[in-house]
Amino acid sequence: MRKRLKFGFSMLAMAATLPLAGCGGGGGSVLSTPAPTPAPSPTPAPAPTPTPAPVDFRTAEYDRQAGLELSNAVPAYQAGATGQGVIAAVVDSGIDASSAEFAGRISPASQDLAGTRGIQDEGGHGTAVSGVLLAAKNDSGIHGVAFNATLLALRTDTPGSCAASDGCSHSDNAIARALDVATAQGAKVVNLSLGGTAANPTLRAAIGRATAAGMVIVISAGNDSAANPSDLALIATDPLARGQVIVAGSIDASKTISSFSNRAGSTSSVFVTALGEGVRSFDETGAAFLFSGTSFSAPFVSGAAALLAQAFPNLTGAQIVQLLLDSADDLGAAGVDTIYGHGALNIGRALAPRGGTSLAGSMIPVDATSASASLSPAMGDVAQKGMSAVILDSLKRAYVADLAQQVRRAQPQSGLAGTLSRNWRSASLSAGGSMVAVSIADTPGGATMRRLSLSENQAVQARATAGMIASRIDPLTSVAFGFGQSGASIAGQLNGRADPAFLVARGPGDLTGFDRTGERAASLRHAFGRIGVTAVAESGDGLLYQGAPGVRDPWLRSPYALMSLSADRRFGGLRVAGGVTRLTEDRTLLGAHFGPLFGGGGSASWFADLRADWTLGSWSLAASARQGWSAMGANRIHSNAFSFDIAKAGVLDSGDQFALRIAQPLRISQGGLTVRLPASYDYQTGAVTYADQRLNLAPTGREIDLEASYARMLLGGRMDANLFWRRDPGNFAAAPDDMGAALRWRAGF
Repeated sequence: MRKRLKFGFSMLAMAATLPLAGCGGGGGSVLSTPAPTPAPSPTPAPAPTPTPAPVDFRTAEYDRQAGLELSNAVPAYQAGATGQGVIAAVVDSGIDASSAEFAGRISPASQDLAGTRGIQDEGGHGTAVSGVLLAAKNDSGIHGVAFNATLLALRTDTPGSCAASDGCSHSDNAIARALDVATAQGAKVVNLSLGGTAANPTLRAAIGRATAAGMVIVISAGNDSAANPSDLALIATDPLARGQVIVAGSIDASKTISSFSNRAGSTSSVFVTALGEGVRSFDETGAAFLFSGTSFSAPFVSGAAALLAQAFPNLTGAQIVQLLLDSADDLGAAGVDTIYGHGALNIGRALAPRGGTSLAGSMIPVDATSASASLSPAMGDVAQKGMSAVILDSLKRAYVADLAQQVRRAQPQSGLAGTLSRNWRSASLSAGGSMVAVSIADTPGGATMRRLSLSENQAVQARATAGMIASRIDPLTSVAFGFGQSGASIAGQLNGRADPAFLVARGPGDLTGFDRTGERAASLRHAFGRIGVTAVAESGDGLLYQGAPGVRDPWLRSPYALMSLSADRRFGGLRVAGGVTRLTEDRTLLGAHFGPLFGGGGSASWFADLRADWTLGSWSLAASARQGWSAMGANRIHSNAFSFDIAKAGVLDSGDQFALRIAQPLRISQGGLTVRLPASYDYQTGAVTYADQRLNLAPTGREIDLEASYARMLLGGRMDANLFWRRDPGNFAAAPDDMGAALRWRAGF
């Protein structure tokens, strides 16, 4: 039996038809007379590295081969896939062995399986097909899909047949011998741009041996405008194909099936299309042409298979074929259809991860669509350099992922939004040495308890309106319990410290670097002579914003517990205080959440606090500072905060007060996480090597808050005015300054 597949062309800007054996099928145009001698092929590119250097692959050479862009080849090249080290066999009419487009990449095992003529092409078909598959990337003419692959040229044209008017013919037995050579040489893919009658038993057996060895076989569909591919291609659905034979049909530049192309028909489950009209290549003389025919669709598919085989050595032939089919752009009727089969070849999508991905050497998932770490405001605009790690997809294909892209920074929030967003009511009752107070927030669904910001002229008065119970046990001892309040807040009730009512610029003694809901708090104070000792315990949930406004609950909540011990002493108008605080977080580090990719887990922090208050008549000054040391595993983080206050009572009348504060909220000053990540992966053994990488947590920006407040009685109620300015809000150096003002008037009923 004999196999043949016709291809055709016509001249451009010339009067006569250029003769070439085997013309027919679709039309085409001559691009030039014999092309000038191309430049020598460059040294083959090295195998892909974890961080390939950026290269512009859309060169003039690339653009001249329209099928590369139509098949989305650039993502594969950017990932380092070029076909390097892969043997691609072309069973055809031979090759122009002298062409610089194949220099240094023709396998010495190339041979004539139908005679003793050598591999030099006589008809041009084999050279043109091979050029589409793997012509060199040398800035001359075109380059092939897998431009660094090794060519195994297996000539099978029957001697003298290429001179016939209907083109070269190829016997089944010669093709079978060629497949056996390709199998013996370890070819990953064989291109059969041939068609005709069904395979005889000899050829069937050779195809079975090739697929059993893991080889991918690409067969062109044929150029008869038929509802089914040629009889030869129908073997793709035979059990001996083992899912490793794929049929290639032709589409034009608009991804419409070519009029001459056979349709998918009964092979739709293994059918894919690629450009087969106006495909630029060259013949055995070096002349460049625009060829048409499914003969030229097939090498695009074969080249894609070679790129996958190089990029992922673990893939079986069946997996390569399935990837090419599953990743195709759907054309025609939705899903697999009898015209386009799976659709148009999409190389970039075939190389993209399939299914879930995880860190190599572990089952830790890596989801590119969501953050694996969410930072807190204390970390601000911290910039992450590349943190490359090897990940595996569901097919155990290795990729390099930049985990720095998995880190979400906390965005600056408005300083007044949370404080003034709801209406609230409060009530309190005091008798003797005891006090009970509750605050209620009005919500659309009813009244709920909530923690409130400072609302009165002095902190002691404001805190008394929060949810708490305070009582004096004896002249030297007091105790307080609170809900929806911080421990520092109820401790302020016991030690009688007076703070101005600032809305934005918060003092460091109550700062942990993140927003929190203090669900339960207790404080005990005892006087030892002139020294007062205060113990505080608090527990609740840390809040980390994770969603967009309007989401039912956009907050990540992580339990925390806080305990502190402080001592203070007064020297006339001067009072000094110092203390230590222990903070433990179940799943966060100063409010930042790190998923399993970054070690996960909770943290423990120690804070040292110093404060001095000086009162002289109607004037008062205060300074406070906090230094923190946090640990998550073996990682150590330093943080700090400070504030300076000045206030004066009786500015305009005896009951008013003006105050000014400059403060820095808690901010990471130095430190980060050392993360051990997979750096390389061995496909043969599955072995993973690791390297330590650093996730910096110290921001560039430094938030500084400046706030002025004024409070007085007015019109039977209380009027509070606040004016603030924030530099680098949220510790973001690039964020615009945040300025605002608030004017409130409240009256009791």
